Parts: sequence; C-alpha cells; structure tokens
Amino acid sequence: MSGIASRFDFKEIQEKVSLHLRPWHRSFQFWVRAADIYTGYKVFQVRVSFVKDVQKQHAMWERQHELAADKIYAMCSDLGGFFLKVAQIIGKPDLAPAAWVKKLVTLCDQAPATPFDGVQRVLEKELGQSISEIFEKFDVNPLGSASIAQVHLARLKGNKNDVVVKVQHPGIQELMMTDIRNLQAFALYMQKTDIKFDLYSVTKEMETQIGYEFDFLREANAMERIHHFLYENNRKSPVLVPRVVRDLASRRVLVMEYIDGIPILKLGDEMAKRGINPGGKMAAAAKQNILKSLTLAYGQMILKSGFFHADPHPGNILIYKGSEVALLDYGQVKDLPDQLRLGYANLVLAIADNDPVKAMESYRELGIGTVSNCGNEQQELLRLAQTMFDTKLPPGVVMLQPFSEDSSIKKIAVESFPEELFSILRTVHLLRGLSVGLGINFSCAEQWRPIAEGALYNAGRLKGANRKSRVRKLSSFRRFSWRN
Repeated sequence: MSGIASRFDFKEIQEKVSLHLRPWHRSFQFWVRAADIYTGYKVFQVRVSFVKDVQKQHAMWERQHELAADKIYAMCSDLGGFFLKVAQIIGKPDLAPAAWVKKLVTLCDQAPATPFDGVQRVLEKELGQSISEIFEKFDVNPLGSASIAQVHLARLKGNKNDVVVKVQHPGIQELMMTDIRNLQAFALYMQKTDIKFDLYSVTKEMETQIGYEFDFLREANAMERIHHFLYENNRKSPVLVPRVVRDLASRRVLVMEYIDGIPILKLGDEMAKRGINPGGKMAAAAKQNILKSLTLAYGQMILKSGFFHADPHPGNILIYKGSEVALLDYGQVKDLPDQLRLGYANLVLAIADNDPVKAMESYRELGIGTVSNCGNEQQELLRLAQTMFDTKLPPGVVMLQPFSEDSSIKKIAVESFPEELFSILRTVHLLRGLSVGLGINFSCAEQWRPIAEGALYNAGRLKGANRKSRVRKLSSFRRFSWRN
C-alpha cells in the first residue's frame, strides 16, 4: 500500500511541477520564435535594399513572406491557445501578405481536443450531476475544438431536439494570460521601433476581452441580451442567435440549441455539391443576402445598442436554409459607452461622406491621438480612417501594409488609441475579410449611414433636416460590386 501511495504522490508532484513550468516553457518558445521571425525580416530589408530591379524585389518579398508564414504557422499551431486567435486576427486577405493568409486560414477551426475523461470531469463538477443523469445521448467526439473550449452534440433527457454542450479546456486560462502578456511586451517593442501605432492598448483590450471569455455565464447573458435586441428591432432578426438552456449554464459549461448549418468557409463546396455555379446569379444573390444580414445586424448592435458580438470570424458564422445566417460564440462582446458609440457614429458619417474635416473631428472626439508626418494631414487622416474603420479600402490600397513607406500609419502616427475601440476595429476588419472571401466590395460606412444618423438624431446631435438618408434603407445594397 505504501508503494502505491508513494507512486501516486510522485505522479501528483510531477503533474504540479509540470503545470508550474508550462507557462515558462511557453514564454521561452514564444520569444525564440518571435525573435527569429522578426530578425529574419530586418535582415531581409537590408538585403533587398541593394536590389534595384523592382520585379526581382517583388519576387524576393514573396519568398520572404512564404518563409515567415511557415514559421508563424508552426508557432501558432504548436503553442495553440491564444495564438490561434492571433492567427484569426492577422490571417485576413486585406491585413497580411497572401502567403501568410494561405497558411493561417487553415488554423481558424483547429485546436487540440481535450480527452473525453477531462471533459466529463469538468462537466460533472460544474453541473453537479453525471452525464447519464442529464443527457439521453452525448457524443464523445467533439463537433469542434477552439482555443478556449470544445463543443459536443447531445440530447437532453425527455427532449427530441439536439443541443450543443460547450466545455472549457482545463487549465487554459492561465496559459492564455501568459501568452497575452508576452504579446504585450512584443507589441511595446514593435510600436517603439517599426509601427507607429498604439499596439499596446490594442493588446490590453484583447486581454480584457479574452478574460471575459472564460465566464460562460456572462456569455449566456450576452446571448439573451443580443437575441432580445435584434428580435425587438426587426420584423425578422437578420441573424439567428442560439437559445440558451438556462439551468445548464455555469462558468465553464454552456448548453444551447443546436443549429444545423454549414460553416461559411464551406459555402462554396456546398454550392458545388448542389450543382450551383459559384459565379452564377443564384450564388451571387445568396452571398449578398449573407453579407447584408451580417452588416445590418452589426450596424444595429454597434451604433444603435452599443452592445455587440465582437468576434465575427468565419468559424463563428453558420449558413442555414440557403442563405440565412446564424451567429455563434458570444464569449467576446463589447458594451460601448454612449460617448464612444456616438463618436463612432460621427466617424461613420465622415467616412461615408468622404469628409476629411469631420474625420479629424471624430478622431479627436473618440480620443484617438495622432501626430502628422506629412503635409496633407486631413486627407491622409481620412485615408487612415477608411483603412481602419471601413470594409471598403481607400483607392489604391489592396491590403494593409504598415511597414510600407506609403502607409497611412507611417504618415499619421497613432500615438494613443482607446482600448474599447479595438473591438470595433477588429469587427470591421473581420467583416472586410468576409467580404473579400465572398467576392463583394462594399462600404459598411455607407450601409450604416442611416443607422448612424438615427443614433445621432435620437441623441439630439443631428437635426431632422440634416438626415441625408431618411428615406434610404439598409436593405438596399445597390452599391455592392463583385471583385474582379
């Protein structure tokens, strides 16, 4: 007996030591890999400066991006956790080199699954009952596994409808907080040396938002609040919000209705299976309806309510009944103060009206501190606003290139950026990535103009005579155009 006890004690000590050392090991892995990627680019910048042929320079850059993409992919894949979210943020066609996007897009829905015995322990501890007491059936293999949790298909006892059970990975919170703090230190260095943008504030907001994601009770409350708002403000909600099973929600477990849909990234494959031409009129109408629904929902949430789902990456969007949209995962939501909500409404009008003076005023109202390094400050500030806060990029801009000498961020340094605005910034960029993927070029600022005007009018900041788009409706998407 004493031998068994000693072996058990040794194993327990081993596990505790391993858990204690794991954050240090991850930190070491991050800094070694980040330094390798960063110095690779800095050495390359010196090397390419000696090459005069533009075409040869372009080919060299493409090769460098491919090398870096392999390293970034390996780092995000090996470390997982928070770095899967980093991959989701930077792996956008308008935000990163094509080589990065091609590599990182495959990471969006991939995360190691927790073995079922670990899931069972968390679930039964949180709900206070065994799985067999609660569920008629429970699929051992998860439907999917993301950075914070994984989801299983199940059926409650005495119910014919399937449900989804979301279970948090054990020990994930400490690891992700370690990752975020490492990224914050790296961001501080980058903003002092290469990118004139307040990256640290952005990472602080990421820390706050991701910290909320570990509380599934908060997520359940958010789902119910957004569900109520969208259904109250529309004859038909533009997006479907899953219903929560209230008595089966805790900090680490959440049970909700199952929606039988297709992930948006697989929409093209599904159309091909059904014999629908992805470039035909039927596909075009479906894609426009999908983007219209998402744009309307987000315009209302951000500008009318101020409380919005802040994570519309492709893995959180399902398509059902042809072109209806379901929006999943409410772990990241943001509740904007009225001052910022109305300030952003002003900026939306400035972008939609192409008004550089109003854009500058809106930046000041929002507390975005800038320092100009160019002569045409107002025009460049408008261009920066369009690049940051609109889905339609300014003329001549095909992707964000913060290292480029022609970049607006090089000409207009962003020295202070309110943390709360990062959620809007990220949401707009995710919507832009979706529009690029669907082949639709549109301005969310133009589509949101009537909602922004309504918000300002209701706050007494816009007179009725100045509401240019009183008769316009968001449902009219005539300005949408297909990309070549």
